[in-house]
Amino acid sequence: MATISGLPALAAALREPNYRLFSIGNVLSHNGTWAQRTAVLWFTWQMTESGLWLGLMAVADLLPVVFIGPVAGAIADRVNLLKMMKVTQVLAALQSVLLAAFTFLDVMTPELLFALVLVHGIVLSFNQPARLAMVPHLIRRENLSAAIGINSMIFNSARATGPMIGGLLIDGWGIAFAFVFNALSYLWFVGSLALIRIADPRSGKARTPVREVPHEIADGFRYAARHAGIARMLVVLTVVSVCARPYMELLSGFADEVFGRGVEGYSLMVSVTGVGAMVGGFWLAQRGQVTGLTARVVMAILLLSLSLIGFAATNLFGFAMVCLFVTGFAVIVIGVGEQTLLQNAVDPAMRGRVMSLYGMIGRGAPAIGALAMGALAEGFGFQAPVLVGAAMLLGLWWWASHRRDAMAKALEGE
Repeated sequence: MATISGLPALAAALREPNYRLFSIGNVLSHNGTWAQRTAVLWFTWQMTESGLWLGLMAVADLLPVVFIGPVAGAIADRVNLLKMMKVTQVLAALQSVLLAAFTFLDVMTPELLFALVLVHGIVLSFNQPARLAMVPHLIRRENLSAAIGINSMIFNSARATGPMIGGLLIDGWGIAFAFVFNALSYLWFVGSLALIRIADPRSGKARTPVREVPHEIADGFRYAARHAGIARMLVVLTVVSVCARPYMELLSGFADEVFGRGVEGYSLMVSVTGVGAMVGGFWLAQRGQVTGLTARVVMAILLLSLSLIGFAATNLFGFAMVCLFVTGFAVIVIGVGEQTLLQNAVDPAMRGRVMSLYGMIGRGAPAIGALAMGALAEGFGFQAPVLVGAAMLLGLWWWASHRRDAMAKALEGE
């Protein structure tokens, strides 16, 4: 079949009814998630003015997937993915309701906020492998690259609009209303999922005994470690997640302490990053193919390291905004490129477990990096830790550039 690219590739993916419903549900859901995330980090900064606490909130939100992800991936390979997603979305909505209630009652403390964010992290640890493994069940294979790109555009347009919505709600009505908005967005997504009509989306592992789960988890790790392309791409994901991605958790501190711009500056910084990410997602989605994607991921690592150096080395807010736009673009080219290549190369029977590894690293590693950078920011300020992480990315780029062709051969084939 001839490869479709450009806008026709996006249109072909969205013409498929189930994927279209999934995308419509994602739009508001992701906006709610980013509005709540913006509110949580700003609330944390208001209560503590501590980089360490910002890192701890990232740990609560992101680190649970490190421990839960492998189990959740094995579960995703054996259960109805659609039902798994509905249950986790309802639980996430309840968590947002509790956040709003405690905030309205004015009884929120950093410790209580940490506990509630931890609940959210646990729920999303079960949701993520199901969400990632679900996409190939909604779309034909030839439209998969475009579908993943559309997912990225939706997610990253929400990175632009969600913080704006969160900032407006915080400034106009109060932090609690950002949590209310997120609860409603989760319920909206549940409604979209209820309209999807597909056969029971399970892999061939669905009927194997539960006692096989530990063995299946180990098989997933071995499969990923032995695959010439997947193993190296997971190394790229790990280093980017630890050394680069955590700058997002520190933006509230940058906005207030480095640039003196308050919540308006913070929401603008997150939004500009999201706009860059949206452009990157669109650029990848309209390509409609995986050929040449490995080379673009490797080049994006260099672009990300240079843009982070520019952002962390300046006190000029306007120049920092330009750098954040570029970081958003580069992060998404790397993240979506990785996900597309992994989805293309993985054995379908291993998809849930491998994508749970992707989710485990993609959510868990930034928590480790954010905690380290937040702790360092207490003593050295917010700029120095980001500069160190960007310098380490240059080393990753050198390593990946010397393995690019071998990675492409293993990841870009049918």
